[in-house]
Amino acid sequence: QVQLVETGGGLVQAGGSLRLSCAASGSIFSINTMAWYRQAPGKQRELVAAIRSGGRTNYADSVKGRFTISRDNAKNTVYLQMNSLKPEDTAVYYCNADINRGLSWGQGTQVTVSS
Repeated sequence: QVQLVETGGGLVQAGGSLRLSCAASGSIFSINTMAWYRQAPGKQRELVAAIRSGGRTNYADSVKGRFTISRDNAKNTVYLQMNSLKPEDTAVYYCNADINRGLSWGQGTQVTVSS
């Protein structure tokens, strides 16, 4: 059984910053790509950023230059540093990881950006 637990969400004013963390636990043999997705009310879930085991990253155009994804392989943890937050970044943010060649999801953490 593998579990992903996100922390770090909350309420922040526009222009502020938040850092999300997602820790994987359980019977883990390998972790490939780790990623962050988000889903705003009434919208489809979308990829925000992803990072491969070797460190290669990709970002949604809407967050490039503002968000940074990173990972600590020793801790089985992925991070999302979010700067210059905008009201349109408001969403539930979900962690996703390719663990033991299967996809796992976290429960989500709410990020609310006030104008």
